[in-house]
Amino acid sequence: MKHFWSILLVLLLLSCSNDGVVRNPYIQELGFRFDMNLNLPLYSGLTNLGNVVYIDNSGIGNRGVYVIKSSFDQFRAFEASCPNHVPNECSTMTLNGQNVTCSCEDYEYSLFTGQLLNRPDDGERYYDMLEYRATQSGNIVLITN
Repeated sequence: MKHFWSILLVLLLLSCSNDGVVRNPYIQELGFRFDMNLNLPLYSGLTNLGNVVYIDNSGIGNRGVYVIKSSFDQFRAFEASCPNHVPNECSTMTLNGQNVTCSCEDYEYSLFTGQLLNRPDDGERYYDMLEYRATQSGNIVLITN
């Protein structure tokens, strides 16, 4: 019976695997919670599809968060720090329509998908934007990580 449990334990350990998620080594994933009231003038632009708001409050992400209304009933929230290098003086991305640009390397990202739009073809590993959870309940949009 001891051998059975030993074999079962070994099989159980061998069957475990990594979930395959590749974490971004440049951006620390901070835990936070932020409630956006769409009735407030600061966030009222998010009542229209495709509009973007930058939230730069202390404690919200690393360098703030960009929030976009991506469809009729969906919001997406992304870290404002460029995901392809360590945060520094030029890594806070700037808004350019519905895209954001990192001024360090001129990387451009879509706020609808978070993808790097002008990915270099040099064989290196490049990361897309870090996305936070955005859920709507009435006129409140909750941004969390």
